[in-house]
Amino acid sequence: MGKVERIVFLSLVLDLFAFTIPLPLFPRIIEWYTVREISDPNGLLSRTLRFVSAVRGIFYKPLQNSQRWDVVFLGGLMGSAFSTLQFLVSPHIGSLSDTYGRRNVLLVTMIGNILSALVWIQSTTFASYMLSRIIGGLSEGNVQLATAILSDISTPRNRSKALAHVGIAFAICFCIGPPIGAYFASRPVPLFVGALQMELNVYAVPALLTLVLLIAETLFLTVALPETRNTQPDKPEVHVNEKSNAAFAVRSVQERTEILRVLRKLHFLFLGIFSGVEFTLTFLTFDLFDWNNKQNGALIGSIGIISALLQGGYVRRAISKVGEGKMAQRGVSSCALGLVFLTILPRFVSTQPKIAVGLLRAAAVCLAFTSATVVSSLTAHASLQCDEGFDKDTGKPAAVYPELAKGKALGAFRSSGQLGRAIGPLLACASYWTFGPSVTYGVSAIAMLTLSASMKTVAVLPGKSS
Repeated sequence: MGKVERIVFLSLVLDLFAFTIPLPLFPRIIEWYTVREISDPNGLLSRTLRFVSAVRGIFYKPLQNSQRWDVVFLGGLMGSAFSTLQFLVSPHIGSLSDTYGRRNVLLVTMIGNILSALVWIQSTTFASYMLSRIIGGLSEGNVQLATAILSDISTPRNRSKALAHVGIAFAICFCIGPPIGAYFASRPVPLFVGALQMELNVYAVPALLTLVLLIAETLFLTVALPETRNTQPDKPEVHVNEKSNAAFAVRSVQERTEILRVLRKLHFLFLGIFSGVEFTLTFLTFDLFDWNNKQNGALIGSIGIISALLQGGYVRRAISKVGEGKMAQRGVSSCALGLVFLTILPRFVSTQPKIAVGLLRAAAVCLAFTSATVVSSLTAHASLQCDEGFDKDTGKPAAVYPELAKGKALGAFRSSGQLGRAIGPLLACASYWTFGPSVTYGVSAIAMLTLSASMKTVAVLPGKSS
């Protein structure tokens, strides 16, 4: 791992650690605001919960704990709102990084993240907490800029290995972030903060930890991260004067633009289905197994651990032989298999619960493989379409095509996935409540199999790609 790769990886760990800390707290935060604001029927939270209850009532009317279902669904809506903001802002962050530099734009987005954490610490109303989430959704740019930076400094041959660090950081932080967030949620506010005599959010301690991590990340990036835009990799593999070896000569700009369009479509469709599965998985365990938060946390944590091990032990080594498209296709097929397990699972819950739990665990392994492969492989494949090659005499990019600029192209790619993340959980919830888990996961399995079959155009061997 090179110096810049280490810097980017460490910053991602800090950033995603801060991002995952509040994830398990959403339902409890909403419950806290509900108690505080229930007496105000015209407040934002009361009006929002009435809307959520009305929408949920169209699809599903639980015999008990209806308010709990509404709180969970509102938590999903908050996640969808965050993804929607990312869908809107990601292309602009990428384009700005092409113009003003990755480092400069990244530091500006970090200021927004810090402001979001500051607002969270003091958010004693639901409206102020939503303001914190909006600021965070508009500011989060670390992942896509880290992808652009790693693409800047890596050659096509080692691109996938470099970008695997993003997936590894995700897997690690999704394992440790939520449990640590839950732990600090019960800790008292530090004395120096309490001495300020300000009214604070009920989870001010996790918010304060998030703030410390973001400040540390910003200082670290300010000191350690160099600018990488228009940087030639240490070991260039192609030169503009060597037409037979020039990567951009293998495919035309139009062909690479079309490949990027196809990859954006695949990214949107995959995450639209997969994010719905992720979100309803806790519905399944609550509805059929009556699992508590600890058991759900253990299940999600196991998926993260297996994913991290696969990223570091298998994907980084095999992808250069298999190819980015083929690896992504395998991950989609694995997800389809996991969905088949989830489809037949409900039949065994009441009669053979051990088999049902076994099917759930088998599905978790399949989903872990999917998490380890699909997004990182598709991202690497998209990144490879943006390489211009370098002039061996000047060391500058051989040609500049605005539509293939890394920041803009990868920002649009991420944006498509975030749109899928915004829509997927809502559609999956509606299906789960209306038709039940078997139909929901069965249809999703068919959709994933169809998506896997459609990926033959991108699932080519490395030697046949650019």
